Amino acid sequence: MPIPRLRRGLYLITPDARDADALLARVRPLLPLAACLQLRCKSMDATALRLAGTRLRAACREAGIPLIVNDDPQLAAQVDADGVHLGEHDGGIAAARAMLGPGRLIGASCYDSLQRARSAAAAGADYVAFGAFHPSPSKPGARRASPDLLRDSAGIGLPRVAIGGITPDNARPLVAAGAELIAVISGVFDAPDPVAAARAYLTCFEDPTP
Repeated sequence: MPIPRLRRGLYLITPDARDADALLARVRPLLPLAACLQLRCKSMDATALRLAGTRLRAACREAGIPLIVNDDPQLAAQVDADGVHLGEHDGGIAAARAMLGPGRLIGASCYDSLQRARSAAAAGADYVAFGAFHPSPSKPGARRASPDLLRDSAGIGLPRVAIGGITPDNARPLVAAGAELIAVISGVFDAPDPVAAARAYLTCFEDPTP
C-alpha cells in the first residue's frame, strides 16, 4: 500500500494513555479530521508501545493518513509506520533513512533555527517543525520561535509544521505566515469535546476572505 503523503491541516499528536486500547479509543474518532498522527506516548513500556503502534497504523491506513512515530526509528520500523519524527538528540536523518527506506517520511524538529531546517532539508528530511510558538503544557521549557521563521523558511521547499501552545485563537497567523500543518496535543485531547476542538483548528486553514 502506498504511504500517504502529508497534506495541509492538523498534525495530531497522541496524548499519554495507560495502554493501547485506551489510546485507540481516544484517537480513532479524530482520525478523519487529521492530516497525520504522531505516536508520542511517554508512559507506556516498550511492549505496550509496539502494540499501540501496530493498532494505530491499521487505523491510520483505514483513515488514509500517515502514522509517524516520535523519536524512535527502530519502533517505526517494527510497527511498519509511515515515518518518524526526529528531535535533536534522536539520531541523524541519514541513519533513519537507512533503517526505514526511501519511501518513509522523516520529519525534523528545528525549534527556533532556520539553519537547522536548511541542514535537515539537505540531509533528506521530508518536513520540518518549528516551535514552540507559545507556552506549551507538553514542553514548558521549550525554546520559543517567531512567526517570521515560517516566512523566512519558505525557500526550503518542505512542509512546515508549527508546534507549541497553539490554539484555534492563535493558529491563524501561523498559517498565514506559512505553516502547512499545526501540531496539537492538549488543545484537542484536553478539550471538553475533542472532535469540536479539532474542527475549530481546521477553520484556521480556511480562506477568511468571502
